[in-house]
Amino acid sequence: MADKTARRPITATAVIVLGVCLALLGGIGAWLLLGRDTTPPCNGLPANDRVRSSVGQDIGPDMSCQALGEAIVKASTGDAQGRHSLAQAQALKDVMTALGAQGTGELALDPALRRPLATALADYAPDLHAMLGGIGIQDFVTKAAPATPPWKSDDGTYHLTVLTDTLRDVLHAVAQDPHSYALLRLTETRTTGQRLAAVPADAEGFGLSVPPTESARALATLDGIAEAVTRDLDTSQAQAWRTAVLDGLADDSGSAADGVAAAWLRGFRSTAEEERYESLRAQGVEMTRLWAQQRKMDEQTRQGLLAKVERGALSAYREIEP
Repeated sequence: MADKTARRPITATAVIVLGVCLALLGGIGAWLLLGRDTTPPCNGLPANDRVRSSVGQDIGPDMSCQALGEAIVKASTGDAQGRHSLAQAQALKDVMTALGAQGTGELALDPALRRPLATALADYAPDLHAMLGGIGIQDFVTKAAPATPPWKSDDGTYHLTVLTDTLRDVLHAVAQDPHSYALLRLTETRTTGQRLAAVPADAEGFGLSVPPTESARALATLDGIAEAVTRDLDTSQAQAWRTAVLDGLADDSGSAADGVAAAWLRGFRSTAEEERYESLRAQGVEMTRLWAQQRKMDEQTRQGLLAKVERGALSAYREIEP
């Protein structure tokens, strides 16, 4: 006679039921440990005392992230000539510093804040250019500490300057939105054109080589950020992101009618669509080439300059770890 105390075999159904129960228990435990949502609203900016002080005391926990973004743009945007007051530059610095403190390389920006921050940063185009280029930035480096106020240049405007890691983290988070990235890319394209046009006709040595090299480094840094963004996407998502960026660059109607920036944009728009994104990687060198042609630079000087610019761009790209 069989032993009635012997264990019966566990059926497949029992195994499934047991697994579901364990999963539920694990989920409940995680919920109790971590809470339902550990991310503060709007990246915690409404609760940050410095942000509330500089952006506006009306900021509160019940404010939508869209309204917060509008408040940031309003508080930080300068006048029609591109000049910024101390309060305006301080407002954007406080916002970026608060975001930068949330973890190097790990900033997950609320989607509603991406375009407002891109808009605000674009209003500081010369400062963004200098920080991205990383050459003529002595004042930017010495004034970058979070507690140091923005600095004032001889023309009376105050300048935005933040730590390099903070700038890159915020740009990476903003660039998750391809339209925001396209805006920043167009901003840098125009600023590069202005910087090259301002080089004196008799410039030589560093006076001739620094402006195009700094510009190429700024563009290459944006290349590295784009690569870092698309690396985290699947193939179809990455392609959609690139397409949106290209459309934003191709549809721009605010460029100057002449100059190096306009010439490069015309060439970019005439490039076959399947080759456009790759052409961005060569933008700094190509804009230098166009600039050298417009200046009727002799061949030896032109070739030496292009080599320096290409090395500078490659170095800047490698500083971003995609």
